[in-house]
Amino acid sequence: MRIDIVTIFPEMVEPVIRCSMLARGQQAGVLEINTIDLRQFTHDKHHTTDDAPFGGGAGMVMKPEPFFEAVEYLREQAGWVPARIVVTTPQGKLFHQAMAVEFAQVPHLILLCGHYEGIDERVCQHLATDEVSIGDYVLTGGELPALVIADAVARLVPGVLGNPESLQQDSFVDGLLAPPQYTRPAEYRGYRVPEVLLSGHHANIARWRRLQRLLRTRERRPDLWERVQLTEEDLKLLREAEESSS
Repeated sequence: MRIDIVTIFPEMVEPVIRCSMLARGQQAGVLEINTIDLRQFTHDKHHTTDDAPFGGGAGMVMKPEPFFEAVEYLREQAGWVPARIVVTTPQGKLFHQAMAVEFAQVPHLILLCGHYEGIDERVCQHLATDEVSIGDYVLTGGELPALVIADAVARLVPGVLGNPESLQQDSFVDGLLAPPQYTRPAEYRGYRVPEVLLSGHHANIARWRRLQRLLRTRERRPDLWERVQLTEEDLKLLREAEESSS
């Protein structure tokens, strides 16, 4: 998979994409991540990427021409394979795991980073395929959201994670949060790991983890809990937990 991040601040992006799992995926040859300086697609001596808004108002708006030219260059460079072109913006749809899975299905993902008062609307309407927000707050630019999206998508590419089974235990995979995790030592400052995890009984461990996911989601994320499709086994686990606590 190829991910291109178009930005006027490549120095914000480069350190992140060169470490951890993103670097591992690139070294394994299953992932390509590029940082593209938007200023390369300007044609004046000052490399201007923004201008005053029509109609007046505070701040500056990022010009459409560099974005169109950058995307056309990247699409051609990638052989015009199917692509998703994403503008990071507070006005976009809220990013979630299902969207990450959707983006991971295409061979080419282009992330356009805005700044100032945003990007000229013609980029959003006639160039981008998606407008995406990572939350109901405003950042100074689109680089951090682009990195969040790139990371969430990249880890879904086969070969990026060391153990593919890790994906099956992620939060949100089936609408539930992940269960608690523990490692050595089994006891620390009087705090013990739950005995079931030390038992070696895989079926009981699986049941315990499923119950913890159910309880944790119900307690912490009622918005997710409303949409969870409970199985008969889930209902049984919850009944047993309530009976044992009463």
